[in-house]
Amino acid sequence: MRVNGKHYRTIWLAADGRTVEIIDQTRLPHEFVTIRLGALAEAAHAIKSMQVRGAPLIGATAAYGVALAMAADPSDAALDRAYDTLLETRPTAVNLRWALDEMRAHLRNRPRGERVAAAYARAAEIADEDVAICDAIGTHGLKLFRDIHAKKKPGARFNVLTHCNAGWLATVDWGTALSPIYKAHDAGMDIHVWVDETRPRNQGMSLTAWELGQHGVKHTVIADNTGGHLMQHGLVDCCIVGTDRTTATGDVCNKIGTYLKALAARDNGVPFFVALPSPTIDWTVRDGVKEIPIEQRSGEELSRMTGRLPDGKVVTVDIAPEKSPMANYAFDVTPSRLVTALVTERGSCPATAAGMAALFPDRAPKG
Repeated sequence: MRVNGKHYRTIWLAADGRTVEIIDQTRLPHEFVTIRLGALAEAAHAIKSMQVRGAPLIGATAAYGVALAMAADPSDAALDRAYDTLLETRPTAVNLRWALDEMRAHLRNRPRGERVAAAYARAAEIADEDVAICDAIGTHGLKLFRDIHAKKKPGARFNVLTHCNAGWLATVDWGTALSPIYKAHDAGMDIHVWVDETRPRNQGMSLTAWELGQHGVKHTVIADNTGGHLMQHGLVDCCIVGTDRTTATGDVCNKIGTYLKALAARDNGVPFFVALPSPTIDWTVRDGVKEIPIEQRSGEELSRMTGRLPDGKVVTVDIAPEKSPMANYAFDVTPSRLVTALVTERGSCPATAAGMAALFPDRAPKG
């Protein structure tokens, strides 16, 4: 996608062929900064500190983290250490474990002399595969948008509500939930996006609104609690969100507040779509509420905010009473019954075990 008219991915191999470059998302929207990762510890820090975030991008970064570890030491012990170090960075997104499993399986039985080249090659493949997957998600999601838009008056604007950031900044390119939006915009549809601010990290405000603006997509930022009101007044044609982990039965785990949007959508008859790449499906889990671990992050994400002063200086300030305790749950689970359809690289399906098995008969558990 584009930044100031130039195409970027969120992660790429540097010109030296060894280090990895990323967009530091903690600096957005006030500064566009790219940084280099030169070691396993730096890749792990980038994931944990959310310099990179979004399930697909976390997976790609972890894959390159393994490659960086192999460049320093291609031994079995180093491979296992890299796997364990990266796995501990974020507990909720299943793409992280998937990518690490892919890398370890790809490298384990190779001679040490081949591991560095093989690691970088597989990491690049994982990144390229994510781009292709997200491109396909956009194509299938666009069809759903067009089906809904066709029922409106000719020339009417198509209004979509999204939560958190599931755009190209959350993936390697294109995005998941935003991919159909970009495809619709590029195809000439009059599309407008309601962007939840997405407290506490404001990833809708700082990331989704920023990347939509860079691409020229019409959008309006709203407070998180505004969506229900808009739906009641017919101002939302559909909702579409991403997911960090999806169960074999269609439950989806996404940024905290997604569940409330799904409840409002159900009450107002608004279609609620979830866009996901297949590596986000955890086929070992059936009950998302009971089985998916929910990350709890530092209370400072609630009690502190970063912004730009009139003179351009970027500062972080405290907004809470000094001694008030904070509870910062990063995700919630939306039960499958509230999801209109899952949108994957293979097409869309009902959010049910049968629907998912029909799209992925080669991966779904038997029986």
